[in-house]
Amino acid sequence: MFGDLIGMMGKIQEAQKKVEETKQRLNHVLIDEKSSDNLLEVTLTANRTIKAIKIDEALLEDKEQLEDYLILVLNKAIERASQINDTEVAAAAKDGMPNIPGMDMFK
Repeated sequence: MFGDLIGMMGKIQEAQKKVEETKQRLNHVLIDEKSSDNLLEVTLTANRTIKAIKIDEALLEDKEQLEDYLILVLNKAIERASQINDTEVAAAAKDGMPNIPGMDMFK
């Protein structure tokens, strides 16, 4: 019984390590999102850290329009980054978890 428990704890620690490694790797996965007219482009990591914002000169003339563009494009980029992050972290966690009957948390 204790051997199973020790083995299970080792698997859980291994899963935690895989999740951490995945999170570190996602710092280097870049998501680019553009407005439909290419006047604004943002780049962020799959961990949702903004890396770059490129703004066309035309948007600098209208503060409200620029704010609207930033909200729309950043939200789209964050949504894509979140989907990638959630999928990758869940896969890493599931891959390393021990098989415990009744504990299918990552289906």
